[in-house]
Amino acid sequence: MATPPYKYSTLAVHAGQYPDPQTGAVNVPVYLSSTFELTGIGTDRGWDYSRAGNPTRDRLEEALAALEGGVSGHAFTTGMAAISALVAMLRTGDHLICSKDVYAGTVRLFDRIVSGYGIEIPATCQTVAPRLRITAISFCCRPTTRLIHIETPSNPLMVLTDIAAVSKIAHAHGIEVSVDNTFLSPVLQSPLALGADIVMHSTTKYLNGHSDGLGGALIGTTPEHKERFLLVQKAAGGVMSPFECFLVLRGIRTLPLRIRQHEENGRAVAEFLSTHPKVSRLAYPGLKSHPQHALAVKQQKGFGSMLSFDVGSREAAGRFLGAIKIFLSAESLGGVESLASH
Repeated sequence: MATPPYKYSTLAVHAGQYPDPQTGAVNVPVYLSSTFELTGIGTDRGWDYSRAGNPTRDRLEEALAALEGGVSGHAFTTGMAAISALVAMLRTGDHLICSKDVYAGTVRLFDRIVSGYGIEIPATCQTVAPRLRITAISFCCRPTTRLIHIETPSNPLMVLTDIAAVSKIAHAHGIEVSVDNTFLSPVLQSPLALGADIVMHSTTKYLNGHSDGLGGALIGTTPEHKERFLLVQKAAGGVMSPFECFLVLRGIRTLPLRIRQHEENGRAVAEFLSTHPKVSRLAYPGLKSHPQHALAVKQQKGFGSMLSFDVGSREAAGRFLGAIKIFLSAESLGGVESLASH
């Protein structure tokens, strides 16, 4: 498993955050330069053009790799840009398995764009794998399967997937596994330690933590991942801006403390809703009544603050969202304010 919490909190403060060697500044400088002076033909001081590399982004990517225990981190403009980079190296005829209950933007990307490149994402596999029936993964795997992408807990139904079990099956078939770890953050779940090959984040959420910047990230485990994602960054662009990198670095420093409070508040809300007469269904893996509570205990270091519940109808949901006072009716998650959305 990952580093114990007290050590992890220290890591979050210091990963990628060593003082600037030129000035001694304790915060990472924001290098807003789009280009850098070359030292000769084909030589530089480590950077030549910000799309290919930027000192501020380098620090964030170093921090991301350290937090997830990976070999390399790569920062992109949004979470969707990160997933686009993840699948950018697939080829026509390759086969991708994706769990059914994932973020709607991921479904839209795969169904309406990625499938148009001749990459197969059959509906049958999306239906059965890798939700509750882990053994269905073997049925879905083909000789052309290159990647299994899962999101756990899922958005919005909080369905869990056994990362270790999926990874074991995938690796037996020579397939890589990527995990969207946005809902728990690296504080509460370590997919790479459970056997996954790649971790993806929307840094817009918990990693930034202040609802003031968009971003996405991929963390790989092999030199090939590093080479692959660096190529996509340089060739296709979509890299995170230096200022947004600074915002995520700032957010990471308080991530363990914020997650602790997020979870305390989320658990209190879940316990209240669990006995409310107007709530017909509640999904929060931290409750023993959740059908996958045991799996949550097994593979997570906490239960997070995300939950979903059913009040019976769209009209009732509208009345609820219109009546909340402290929560804001808005999309997204992971910021210091509490949000609710239909």
